[in-house]
Amino acid sequence: MQTYDALVLGSGLAGQALALRLAEAGRQVALVTKQKLEDSASSWAQGGVAAVLDSEDSVEAHLRDTLIAGAGLCDPDATRFVVENGRRAIEWLIGRGVPFTRDEQSALGYHLTREGGHSHRRIVHVADATGSAIQTTLTGQVKTHPNIHIFERHIAVDLIVGWKLGLPETGCVGAYVLDIEADRVHTFASPVVVLATGGAGKVYLYTTNPDTATGDGIAMAWRAGCRVGNMEFIQFHPTCLYHPHAKSFLITEAMRGEGGLLRLPDGERFMPAHDERAELAPRDVVARAIDYEMKKRGLDCVYLDVSHKPADFLIAHFPNIHARCLELGVDITREPIPVVPAAHYTCGGVKVDRRARTDVDALYAIGETTYTGLHGANRLASNSLLECLVYAEAAAHDILSRPKATLPDLPDWDESRVTDADEEVVIAHNWDELRRFMWDYVGIVRTNKRLERALHRIRLLEREIDEYYANFRVSNDLIELRNLVLTAHLIVRSAMQRHESRGLHFSRDYPGSSPVATATLLRPRRSRLGDELSAGTH
Repeated sequence: MQTYDALVLGSGLAGQALALRLAEAGRQVALVTKQKLEDSASSWAQGGVAAVLDSEDSVEAHLRDTLIAGAGLCDPDATRFVVENGRRAIEWLIGRGVPFTRDEQSALGYHLTREGGHSHRRIVHVADATGSAIQTTLTGQVKTHPNIHIFERHIAVDLIVGWKLGLPETGCVGAYVLDIEADRVHTFASPVVVLATGGAGKVYLYTTNPDTATGDGIAMAWRAGCRVGNMEFIQFHPTCLYHPHAKSFLITEAMRGEGGLLRLPDGERFMPAHDERAELAPRDVVARAIDYEMKKRGLDCVYLDVSHKPADFLIAHFPNIHARCLELGVDITREPIPVVPAAHYTCGGVKVDRRARTDVDALYAIGETTYTGLHGANRLASNSLLECLVYAEAAAHDILSRPKATLPDLPDWDESRVTDADEEVVIAHNWDELRRFMWDYVGIVRTNKRLERALHRIRLLEREIDEYYANFRVSNDLIELRNLVLTAHLIVRSAMQRHESRGLHFSRDYPGSSPVATATLLRPRRSRLGDELSAGTH
């Protein structure tokens, strides 16, 4: 049993920001990550971080833009909490040495860009690779901090919750963690456990997310007795590069913010016919418009055109996109970019309060794995990295204020009744089947019949995976598949309970919006709260 003051699962911006704050307060932190420290959705973020930094902008304007994008489902208090703390979050990053793109003509000194749904330029960025620059900066500091103990190529199997083990401590007291290289499960004990495991984009066939986005934190929290909220709201980014050799390459929202136009193969613009904001409409509107045009006309993709902008401007503002497209034979200064929508962001997740606390004592959650109330029915561009920073700070304050706890001896992981898997092909087949039917049945446009088909297949897969999990030793692929199919179940159950179209959830059977917007909250059948409720809206 390895014991630490805090156990942080996940090494994206949320996890690293929290680990640094706790370590600098003298706490011994275990930071567990499935791949390398740098391998997270945060490092793939291109656009930037939204915050009120310009004198012509205001907290009220940022708040209003977020609420509009959220289509009536943002929690106003949580949204104000994040927006009001935005400037301090940026200053924290600047103090850490993040090299945001400068603009000496600006009173602020930094260049601000604008993205869809924003009424002002308020996105601070590092060219078109903001997430990578932030992650690189923080990773260097995490690696050298003596109080942070890094466990790369480790994946949490499940949380250790006192009430499940019959312990006097009812809350979370640690986690079982698989060392992927050594193929051995270790027991990590900690008075505080933090889920910072990211979203669940890999539940879909096409996604902008890294391979690590398998819904681990959401699934583990659900099994531990936590509520989840708004899982039906999966954001599909409108513009992912369409190319057989370009897996998951995102074309940033900022490109449309800087004048990019969406066109059909014949060069005709189509967004003005779908929304008066045209290319600057929120992502759900743009993604549905692209999906509509592709299906109506039988297209493989549409085109994002910025070739009318000066070449020097494009190369300076989008150097990584320019270079990557050029590698694939597309010169963005001369020709349009072929694009398609792809699953991008999980707006729902583990229900937390403004101190990042879940329903289970001593279990916290931050970042994309959570449902804070900020994103509502649709996330406003560049609010996600901001949420990571604000809630990492809030969680750190609450964790540091907790009284010291004495941990019980925890049982070791028991492999006495399992054997090595006989056919690994079962995992690969189920993984592929899940992602394909989720794309076909639970995608940008949904129907009751599609959701029923998806749920039927999920239940079959769950039985197969549960049997496999009970009889064979765990592996990285099995853990991820188990978490993915549970997360898919939560997405489908949430979608089936929303009898309207709102934000990212569009149903052909319920095309209108209800007069009252209500969040979808699912509660596990058994939880530490002692109820026996089936998953449902509460």
